[in-house]
Amino acid sequence: MGRGCAQVFASAGFDVALTGPRAATLEKAIEGIRDDLGFLAAHGPELPEGIDQTLSRITVTTDQEEALAGADFVLECAPEDMALKQELFSVLDRVASPETVLASNTSAMSITEIAAASRGRHRILGTHWWNPPHLMPLVEVVRTADVEDWAVVFTMELLKAAGKHPVECKKDVPGFVANRLQHALWREAISIVEHGIADAATVDECLCYGPGLRWPVPGALENSDLVGTDLTLAIHTYLLEHLEDSHEPSPLLLQMVERRQLGVKTGTGFYEWTPESAQEAHNRLMKYLLQNGIRDCMLDCDGQCST
Repeated sequence: MGRGCAQVFASAGFDVALTGPRAATLEKAIEGIRDDLGFLAAHGPELPEGIDQTLSRITVTTDQEEALAGADFVLECAPEDMALKQELFSVLDRVASPETVLASNTSAMSITEIAAASRGRHRILGTHWWNPPHLMPLVEVVRTADVEDWAVVFTMELLKAAGKHPVECKKDVPGFVANRLQHALWREAISIVEHGIADAATVDECLCYGPGLRWPVPGALENSDLVGTDLTLAIHTYLLEHLEDSHEPSPLLLQMVERRQLGVKTGTGFYEWTPESAQEAHNRLMKYLLQNGIRDCMLDCDGQCST
């Protein structure tokens, strides 16, 4: 995620410092960015500039203070470990300029808790990017009770300038907005398989060839208005009591993990996988995102802000 976010900003004309504790990891990140830019050049819209020119805007260093020097915006993409993130932000808060916005890319952890060990909680917020970050436009900007408006406004404008589609999550709640929606759907999808209503392939077909095909145009709530909130109420009155509402993970999912049916990484999950089929699924997703107009974040910008 870190390398993908760095690629987005560099492609939009911003100077980027990419930092981490291991030089080898940073070198691998640069090679990954080069590969991603090459994929875009081969399969997507024409790049506004050469790959080397984009890469020239990215510096790598294991020296955190060097990376932070002059930065207007800092994005953390460390592993999902609360103690690690709290320690990291307390350091960032001490070292970075007081005007620098500090953001976490956590996908589920409380931003308020991450910022708890820092004094400058007024400039700490969440920016939840979606994977792959160089192709997925959505970034959720997560407020805390402590963050000040200027930090939120700055972040929203910066993300727009980088070609992303930022949305504001007004409360720091688990899962923010999009992951709450996604996992509510996954809970019902797994439940349907668990109770023998349909197999996994059928569930996915229903989504891909039904409501999922329509969602990019009218979202769920716009669609509710289009059909009528009275019809929505009538359906909910009958249907909701029959939907999965467990507050615990599915027994089927627990059983699969216990049996090491972990999906692609072990070769079996809801589907059977080979390295070839996994790569084909990955390529299919990448090409779909490109062919359906997902922004590749390579917009012109004035480059006056560094990240």
